[in-house]
Amino acid sequence: MIEALSYEFMQNALAAGLLAAVACGLVGALVVVGRMVFLAGGIAHAAYGGIGLAFFTGWPVMPCALGFSLLASGVMAGVTWRGQAREDTVIGALWAAGMALGIILVDLSPGFAGDLMSWLFGSILAVSRQDLLFMAGLDLLLLALVAVFYRDFLAFTFDREYALTRGAPVAFLHFLLPAMAALTVVMLIRVVGLILVMALLTIPPYLAERHSRSLAAMMARAALYGALFCSAGLLLAWHFDLTSGATIIAVAAAAFLLTAAAGRAGVLLGCGAGRRP
Repeated sequence: MIEALSYEFMQNALAAGLLAAVACGLVGALVVVGRMVFLAGGIAHAAYGGIGLAFFTGWPVMPCALGFSLLASGVMAGVTWRGQAREDTVIGALWAAGMALGIILVDLSPGFAGDLMSWLFGSILAVSRQDLLFMAGLDLLLLALVAVFYRDFLAFTFDREYALTRGAPVAFLHFLLPAMAALTVVMLIRVVGLILVMALLTIPPYLAERHSRSLAAMMARAALYGALFCSAGLLLAWHFDLTSGATIIAVAAAAFLLTAAAGRAGVLLGCGAGRRP
């Protein structure tokens, strides 16, 4: 580990993983509790349209992906507000439209899109100091939003009708949470890529939910799990010369499967202990 961290690119990669873990803890917990995982996936894949736009115009990728993700999240929230359309249908349509637009724009782009694979599958080892500052700024923004609207989010994610009765700005939160998911998705794209982003956004909060008694505790645990997965995945990728983004997700998936298996075994043992001879 000491040898790996002697290189600047590994230091940047570890810092990026830790910053991404904070976003996973904050927004991932809200997404999982609010049962909006499919929405997060739709935003992630719609962001490919922004990546295609960046390749086509020559503009910076991160700002383009962020702008496109925010636009997609706003459209999804607007169309699904008050049940005006089936949420899963709208998200699926925008998911496909964003991917199709991105592919077409990349096809029309001059030159060779050699860096495209890093956005699909992640390139955490290529994170720069400028990227870290961008990610840190997004983390601070997400922290501020959660701190200001924590009680409202608590009511909103568990029961919207109850949130309305206590005076929470439900309409505003309905648009704000997808926008926060868009910010997080863009941050995670750099770490694990579009293809794997949903796993890092949902597995740590899912594991944290099992042992948390409050939303704040769930956020903190999810951030800790995300940091552990990113750190362990980076070290394994370094040691075995593997793709870092995929290895991070493999570590998270292994933890998920082991936890599920342990829970299942506990249920079976409990049932067996309760039987009479």
